[in-house]
Amino acid sequence: MTQVEEKVCNKQVLAAGYITGNPKQSDMYLRTSTISLQLPPKASNAVLVKNLYLSCDPYMRGTKTTDNKTRLFYSFSPDSLIIGYGVCKVLDSKHPDFKKGDLVWGVTKWEEYSVITMIDSFFKIEHTDVPLSYYTGILGMPGMTAYAGFYEVGVPKKGDNVFISSAFGAVGQLVGQLAKLMGCYVVGSAGSKQKVEILNNKFGFDEAFNYKEEQDLDATLKRYFPEGIDIYFDNVGGDMLEAALVNMRRRGRIVVAGMISQYDLDEPQGIKNLVTIIYKQIRIEAFTVYDYYHLYPKFLDTILPYIREGKITYVEDIAEGLESGPAALEAMFTGSSAGKQVVLLAPE
Repeated sequence: MTQVEEKVCNKQVLAAGYITGNPKQSDMYLRTSTISLQLPPKASNAVLVKNLYLSCDPYMRGTKTTDNKTRLFYSFSPDSLIIGYGVCKVLDSKHPDFKKGDLVWGVTKWEEYSVITMIDSFFKIEHTDVPLSYYTGILGMPGMTAYAGFYEVGVPKKGDNVFISSAFGAVGQLVGQLAKLMGCYVVGSAGSKQKVEILNNKFGFDEAFNYKEEQDLDATLKRYFPEGIDIYFDNVGGDMLEAALVNMRRRGRIVVAGMISQYDLDEPQGIKNLVTIIYKQIRIEAFTVYDYYHLYPKFLDTILPYIREGKITYVEDIAEGLESGPAALEAMFTGSSAGKQVVLLAPE
């Protein structure tokens, strides 16, 4: 007797067209399709997953350039599914490394169910004594970004003076706490009074400031770092990077994780004070997290005990339902999120 193929409705979020700059709700739309809950026999190495949590991250921005080879992967082309990191449950698998029932995190699509053929970005979740949503952030790509950038690129030492821009973000908040655990002096910048208070009172930064209230960033950094900066963890670029350069200590390290201030400019902003690199023997190094995923087991060995022992605090802003995804993504870019922005599709 022939087995009847089971199909279910599959809500999806798609891009309405090419998007320039930060995505808005109006740039996306919802659609319902159908999907089989069984992979076809010829779906070699594919997995079918139920998406549980979706992550909103700063790289999820639009550009009109469709052949931009500098993009790590392209999230917005007309009538295409939004792509991003998520936490999923495997419903069917043709891949030897994954089986039905496995919990995984990695790059998926903004829909209730997805067929994934690019498995390289998938990691099996072995530790479920922490919230699964953490694998969109502190235990996922943002956490690995913080870990690799701080330890592997920044090469910190106890007592270092550490400055983090965009410190309230999922990456910055973890960098700051890792630095404090190592015995560093830590200052962060953020974009609101509320975020500054959380950096100081919840995440344990030594100092924090609202960059929107500062007229002279050079003077601001001199106020917080009278003896200079050893490590600048840069998520912003532009004026902040320019000010940090002249406030670096000899043999300081600038870790470049992002430059959010530059992405929408028609003409990239030039940086002054570059001669400081020579005078102070400063090292500037950019990185992408993809080059460090081989360290993921080591990362978990470091971060999980900190979470379990309450030595690291993590704040999430969870929106419920796929239909809330576009608003959540917009909120992340406008700075109105109250923590790491996550979209909950279904509890495990």
